[in-house]
Amino acid sequence: MPLISKITRRQFVAGSTALATASLASSSSLAKAPLLDAGGGIFSRAKLGEYDVTTLLDSQRTVDNIQSIFGMNVSKEEFGKVSAENLIPADKSQFFFTPTIINTGAELILFDTGLGENGNIIGALSAAGYTPDQVDVVVITHMHPDHIGGLILNGNPTFPNARYITGSTEYDFWKKQDPESRIPALMAKKLEPLVEKFEFIKGGDTIASGITAMETFGHTPGHMAFMVESNGEQIALLADMTNHYVWSLAYPDWEVKFDMDKSAAAATRRKVLDMLATDKIPFIGYHMPFPATGYVETRGNGFKYVPTSYQLKL
Repeated sequence: MPLISKITRRQFVAGSTALATASLASSSSLAKAPLLDAGGGIFSRAKLGEYDVTTLLDSQRTVDNIQSIFGMNVSKEEFGKVSAENLIPADKSQFFFTPTIINTGAELILFDTGLGENGNIIGALSAAGYTPDQVDVVVITHMHPDHIGGLILNGNPTFPNARYITGSTEYDFWKKQDPESRIPALMAKKLEPLVEKFEFIKGGDTIASGITAMETFGHTPGHMAFMVESNGEQIALLADMTNHYVWSLAYPDWEVKFDMDKSAAAATRRKVLDMLATDKIPFIGYHMPFPATGYVETRGNGFKYVPTSYQLKL
């Protein structure tokens, strides 16, 4: 009698079906796994020459009625067509809030501080292996609440050993506004208690070795971005210069609700994105899909966002 017999395809399928049925029957009494949220990490670290560059997910949330924010100057039909072409819904979007921390080896530099009490800057820092007291420098790109909210938490400075940097044009503009209006009132609570520790800069100023300020006005009157270079490698920190990878970056002339000077913001986007595409420089966008890093390519009269994969990990 042979030890091994030949099994036909029909016998194999029939046997597999029987095993699957038996398995389902035996496990039918087991509890089902609960439905869970999307999950995901809250920090991502990359190398830039001798520097570590770490993006921190302070918060994320879904926002409805999205054309009230992006593409305000285009028709509903065009907005829907572009969204469909990019495989994203036209009625809602996921917002990300992403401060960045750069370790130069000499200093730990944090760019923007998140939403504050409604964010998770401390948790993201901790997950990345840092503590608030280790932060040497805090850079504020502009005064919107989701960038200055984490300066002070529960009445105390979040980064007790840090010095602070922001643009003089941005600060001076908001200081001249009605002190009872939203942003000046928040500045009075979050920034003014620290103002003696602030240094005020302009475009072209160097804030640390290889880190240079760029005037990217339009989103706010004094919005600042930063170019970072180490050992010949570069990355641009764009903050809110462009706030969505399709409805703002790919179509730089589409108006954005939160851009205070919409024509200046569009001109700034075109100028900087063209430079990044030409020189193939990666960037970090505060509201880009986490981990918020990518490249820019030209596309017709606009641009295309190319998310990073492993390039910055090498």
